[in-house]
Amino acid sequence: MVNRLTKIYTRTGDDGTTGTVDGRRVAKDTALIEAFGTLDELNSYLGLLLASGLPEDAAEVLRRVQHWLFNIGAEAAGSRNYRLPAGAVTELEAALDRYNAGLPPLKEFILPGGSHNAALCHVARTVCRRAERRLLSWLTGNPDANPELLKYLNRLSDLLFVLARVLLRAEGGGEVYWSNPLKDKDGQ
Repeated sequence: MVNRLTKIYTRTGDDGTTGTVDGRRVAKDTALIEAFGTLDELNSYLGLLLASGLPEDAAEVLRRVQHWLFNIGAEAAGSRNYRLPAGAVTELEAALDRYNAGLPPLKEFILPGGSHNAALCHVARTVCRRAERRLLSWLTGNPDANPELLKYLNRLSDLLFVLARVLLRAEGGGEVYWSNPLKDKDGQ
């Protein structure tokens, strides 16, 4: 493996810029860097979820996702060597179908939580949605960008929602359904 960093601090970002994989210096608050930061945050939450103990099949799916999130960031930064592979979205859809098959249909909105791992999934899901919005901001200014990156994050947030439901059941919890306090108060 090639050493990428010999020192952790470089001082090159002290002026509010950072380097991209293609050698450009860009402001740390650009849409691209906002997307990177949110992808990194999402990957960190997935790491926390994985460290919390998951069934091996779910852990395997999420470990693979962590790698693809790095590829998404690298591809968005202009890398030709690290890209989201063809079929990555289909792979998530297959996992979604597999996990969703054993779940009862949703008749109401559910509140996030119910168990530790389900709650972590919901946090990761909301960060994934933010990463999707940040990436969309960047994609809007880059018409040649790969639209599969956005599709991947959209499917990933769906997968995290379904996994939250699966993990909740595996941990013996039950879903808490949203109840409109105004409706319940007025009896409507």
